[in-house]
Amino acid sequence: MSWIVSLPCTRAEAEALSGDIPELDTRPDAPVVVTREIDEDAGQWQLDAYMDERPDAALVELLQLLAPSAKGAKPVIEELPDEDWVTLSQQGLEPVQAGRFFVHTSSFADRVPPGSTSFLIDASQAFGTGGHDTTAGCLAMLDLMAREGVVPRNIADIGTGTGLLAFAAMALWPRARTIASDIDPASIFVTKDNAGINGVPLGRGGGRLAVAVAPGTDHPAIRHRAPYDLVIANILAGPLITLAPDIASVTAPGGHAILAGLIARQMEPVLTAYRAQGFRLAARGGSAEWPCLLLVKRRRYGWRRKERAFHRASPSDASFGSW
Repeated sequence: MSWIVSLPCTRAEAEALSGDIPELDTRPDAPVVVTREIDEDAGQWQLDAYMDERPDAALVELLQLLAPSAKGAKPVIEELPDEDWVTLSQQGLEPVQAGRFFVHTSSFADRVPPGSTSFLIDASQAFGTGGHDTTAGCLAMLDLMAREGVVPRNIADIGTGTGLLAFAAMALWPRARTIASDIDPASIFVTKDNAGINGVPLGRGGGRLAVAVAPGTDHPAIRHRAPYDLVIANILAGPLITLAPDIASVTAPGGHAILAGLIARQMEPVLTAYRAQGFRLAARGGSAEWPCLLLVKRRRYGWRRKERAFHRASPSDASFGSW
């Protein structure tokens, strides 16, 4: 049997819980925490924590501390039937159409539109099933780049989550060398599994996906393969700002960067950080609330000593897992 604890929360609290939760990670009975918007018009969000055993009072109190806005609200504690709640939750995940891409779970495998590029991404421990505006915005931006004739030959997906964005890039540019990384080893496990499901070959050469567990760009394989024509980073505003020098150091002059995971009010601080590293804004996509930014690294003219990519940000600065 499984148990669920549900509490109301705010959008800001939900965003704060999208990455690692140190308060829970130290517990041997750490639950799986999922946040969702239950009423878009009213702006109501909910925290759901799933666990194998009935939660004790200490765990319930800890969950309440994660949602201070719910102070005074009585947590709803329920015992779930002996069923696979992950599979059940997938039944409510509608497919996503973004440009030429159609992303779906197993429940919709028989409804793929003709002519679309489809990916089967089931719910998992990693973020990036395509259902969030940030992931859908990145897919649409990749599609836009391809339609405008951009042909990157060396691609890095930093904070890959489920591997979806790397898969999409490889579908558009099948000869490119592509690497996907994430700070969370579970994400790389999920990415490899999803690669097998979707027929994406793993490996080091062109047309194959290399993977690495890494905070940001801090991995020998990522630095060795630099500079990149395209860097994708669908993470959070804080890590995006922290990683600006590192992402700039591995991006080729004239290369592109797709940045997402930020909300509208965070766009200017993120742009300021990347403009300071020589990027300019080429396009803005995504939704009004969740923008997706396409940047181009300015070319420098004249002789310059060759630069090597060095990691500047400490892994403790932020969580670099994908949305």
